[in-house]
Amino acid sequence: MKAALLASLLAGLATGLGGVMIALLPRISRRVYDTLLGFSAGVMLAAGSITLLWPALSQKNGIVPVSLGLLCGALLVYLLELAVPHLEPHFAPQFTGRSKRLGLLMAAALTLHHVPEGLAIGVAFGSGTKGLGAIVAVAIALQNIPEGLAVAMPLRAAGFSRARAIAWASLSGLTEPLAAAVGVWFAGKLDGMMPFGMALAAGAMIFVASDQLIPESHAQSDSKSPSLGLISGFVLLAVLTKIAF
Repeated sequence: MKAALLASLLAGLATGLGGVMIALLPRISRRVYDTLLGFSAGVMLAAGSITLLWPALSQKNGIVPVSLGLLCGALLVYLLELAVPHLEPHFAPQFTGRSKRLGLLMAAALTLHHVPEGLAIGVAFGSGTKGLGAIVAVAIALQNIPEGLAVAMPLRAAGFSRARAIAWASLSGLTEPLAAAVGVWFAGKLDGMMPFGMALAAGAMIFVASDQLIPESHAQSDSKSPSLGLISGFVLLAVLTKIAF
């Protein structure tokens, strides 16, 4: 439990790095940001498919609980999205403007999106598989940086100070330790249903990548840089997973 809470806390605080980038850099182009979103999507897809889903499928009689877990994970994220005002686009809706309400809604939306991420870390640590929790936490920390940008950008555009933008970006990730605690507890209760728990976390991450990150990374242009970012993130996490296991 302690390891899961610490790892999820560090992964959640990685959103603050996105806030720091906004504070230190005078301007981040849309193309760079879209590439980062693509990278984040690649990390999420690899974490879901390679790091979580493959070990779940390798366990005996895993196909039925894995299938159910994937569907339930996607449904979980879908229900969480219904709990907040719908924003189009999901990330960095505008780079300019002074809508404080929009910036705060973005922070609230992304705070809820950290719930399935924390759950994934908790389930990974609770599975007892050596190195699994650490690699999932690293994956989520990497993809949290663009999410921190998504929180800080509209807040800075709305006139918030650098310090407040960084603070909001950092605080948005603090739901992850709470969700991680639930994930560890859930893993302990599952006992022989660990494939279901791992697939649940995988389904949530894959849904986020497909429903939010990938469409938004291509929303502003026909550039191939988001796709290059995606494959780079996927390869990086595949290599890290191989090293860890």
